[in-house]
Amino acid sequence: MLLIARLIILAVLLFLAFVFVMFFCLLRPMHRNNVHVVAKIFSSVAPVLGIKVITRVHPVSDMPQPCIYLANHQNNFDLFTHTSAVPKGTVSLGKKSLAWMPLFGQIYWLSGNILIDRKNRHSAFDTMAKTVEKMKTKLLSVWIFPEGTRSRGRGLLPFKVGAFHTAIAAQVPVVPVLASCQNHIKLNRWNNGVVIVEMMPPMPTEGLTKNDVKAFSAKVHETMSARLVELNKEALALDQTVKN
Repeated sequence: MLLIARLIILAVLLFLAFVFVMFFCLLRPMHRNNVHVVAKIFSSVAPVLGIKVITRVHPVSDMPQPCIYLANHQNNFDLFTHTSAVPKGTVSLGKKSLAWMPLFGQIYWLSGNILIDRKNRHSAFDTMAKTVEKMKTKLLSVWIFPEGTRSRGRGLLPFKVGAFHTAIAAQVPVVPVLASCQNHIKLNRWNNGVVIVEMMPPMPTEGLTKNDVKAFSAKVHETMSARLVELNKEALALDQTVKN
């Protein structure tokens, strides 16, 4: 019964959200703060799923300096958890095929997000070069899932290096953003526990060159992996406290 009720409520809320966001983005297409507004709308749905989201942002998110946010990508519930931490002046980088998804794809494009063709190496490099230019001229930050795919409970997967090439080319810091493990979420359960979304301190790229990409990527991955283990333990402890 709970599953059916939750699915109905979720469907209605998402439909209303998609309609509102579509008109909102049509009124100001590609605006620098569209993604922030859309993210706040979707993150507000988390309680309907029985998820308590604790969001910890870093002061860097309030500064005008652009940066690249690196987030772990676990599953479809990221749409309702990670979004709570998306700052103003931020767009995301997504695969080009997203544009063909009904409603979501059009909203994703109108919001001002950047689409990249990962299968076309030349096109991908060209997109990343344009991304660097946008970051410099429009002071835009970029939100990227460096794993490139959903981890689905397998921990932090290896990173693709595109985000690091971009950060170093733009000479902007990378800011890790982690969401604790979400694989315990079940829509037929009233309480789906606690998810901690934490924005970590920025990691600078000043002085680094393309020759440092692999080493820097490995350093960031190690830092994020260690912190993710800690966040998972903390979220589990908080979940047990709530249940008791």
